[in-house]
Amino acid sequence: MKLSPKGNTSGTTLVEILVATVLLASFFASLFEANALCLRYISASKQAVAGIAAVQDRMEVLRNSDFSSLTTTSYVQGLLGSPANASEYVPSMTEIVKLAAYPTANGTTQITRHTDGSVTVDSTATSLGTSLVKVDVSDSWTSVFNGRSRTEQSSTVISNGSKK
Repeated sequence: MKLSPKGNTSGTTLVEILVATVLLASFFASLFEANALCLRYISASKQAVAGIAAVQDRMEVLRNSDFSSLTTTSYVQGLLGSPANASEYVPSMTEIVKLAAYPTANGTTQITRHTDGSVTVDSTATSLGTSLVKVDVSDSWTSVFNGRSRTEQSSTVISNGSKK
């Protein structure tokens, strides 16, 4: 009696290959999207740090100015002609500096540095006084993460005193 050899062939069907390919493609697509999300978080964090540093740097420049220059609108407007620091994110921020006599304000001098680098004087105080000036510096920008509007600000009072 002769038995005909029946070859048991094993392999994968076309459907199994297609399912495996779809699963593999889904895995890599989700992996790349998670990576892109992490990169957007990192970029948004860098923008936030740049905003904090820009406000602090601008505030330090204003603190180190002599009082008569600080109360001169053209001097402050000239300072805002360049970005507060060399960060790549700072030029894309809108910077606003407000000066007002302290404790009783006679109007507010507001100077804005726009994202295109232009500087405008939005308002001018009647008088900034001769002894104390309140200075507000704020930077605002649109975050790379979800396009959220972000703002960083700082305030201080500067006196007309002698530097030692």
